[in-house]
Amino acid sequence: MIDKATSKKIINRLKKQYQVSAPLHFNNLYQLCIAVVLSAQTTDNQVNRVTPLLFKKYPDFYTLAQAHIDDVEEIIKSTGFYHNKAKHIVALAGTIVHTFNGVVPETREELMSLPGVGRKSANVILAFGFGIPAIPVDTHVSRVASRIGYANSRKPIAIEMAMMESIRKSDWIIAHLLFIYHGRTICHARKPACSRCPIISYCHFENKNL
Repeated sequence: MIDKATSKKIINRLKKQYQVSAPLHFNNLYQLCIAVVLSAQTTDNQVNRVTPLLFKKYPDFYTLAQAHIDDVEEIIKSTGFYHNKAKHIVALAGTIVHTFNGVVPETREELMSLPGVGRKSANVILAFGFGIPAIPVDTHVSRVASRIGYANSRKPIAIEMAMMESIRKSDWIIAHLLFIYHGRTICHARKPACSRCPIISYCHFENKNL
């Protein structure tokens, strides 16, 4: 496990390396919630390609809750798993309308009660929708955190807890983004570009590609 002093150095080096921003495009909580559900098992870029049309046709929870599944499927088909995703986002919209009076809840537990929303997705909504410190753990975050040495486990919840323990709370959200950027640009799954890594001196990865 990485101690807090070392973690601060790691985060600071990554901050110098990357200018980060939220990868999903959204203008409000409605758009964020739907985009997050659509992002499962696909790329953020692919989601960003389909959401403009989706949000133009269904601009809020109320209109999406009344949508025909077939129509939604046609729009989001390229994101993969579109049958389940269409059902999830229409049901999510209905739940927000009927259970939460049209207002997105601000707790992880309530967010995880929404169709298609797991812990990672709930953390994304908390972080980028409400500015509440959270660390969503996706495949990039999991890989980078494990290689650096934040956690020995591959379980997302264990990695999340370990990162929360080692990283100061004010850096939780940006750490999530930094690890995503680092995983996409340098710390690749198969052939990491270790020779270009700004934090290689802190890395515990046994199969370094130097």
